[in-house]
Amino acid sequence: MTIETPTTMSNEQICRAIIERGFNDGDVDGLEEFVAHDIVEHQDGSTSGIAGLRALITELRTAHPDLHLEIQDAATSGDTVWFRIRATGTNDGPMWGRPPTGRPIDITVMDVMRVADGRMVEHWGVADRLAVLKQIGAMGGRRDS
Repeated sequence: MTIETPTTMSNEQICRAIIERGFNDGDVDGLEEFVAHDIVEHQDGSTSGIAGLRALITELRTAHPDLHLEIQDAATSGDTVWFRIRATGTNDGPMWGRPPTGRPIDITVMDVMRVADGRMVEHWGVADRLAVLKQIGAMGGRRDS
């Protein structure tokens, strides 16, 4: 049996491991295996570096302890991987300075990741934050679907 390591994994497999282990399992310590320490983060409001990614995951999982990211589509070109992700969870913790509402979220996230030498080195992400605000009742037009 072959054990997969970042050096034997495809770029897509590395990015999938970050989603599964980091975001779905909450294993922020295990990110070092798949993420460069000096990762450049292009997502609005996020901080570069592995510490920034750890903080983002911790913040999201505090706000939504049952957070789950489901990769629905993937595409790879060279060193770049694109994911369309369905993010679901329940707002059972504080988020963006607001108290928890107990309401579910179900949004789309678009992620673009660049991998070099077996680690993610750049990330661009677009989460539907407007839908989150509507779904938790922070804005009018809550969608129950």
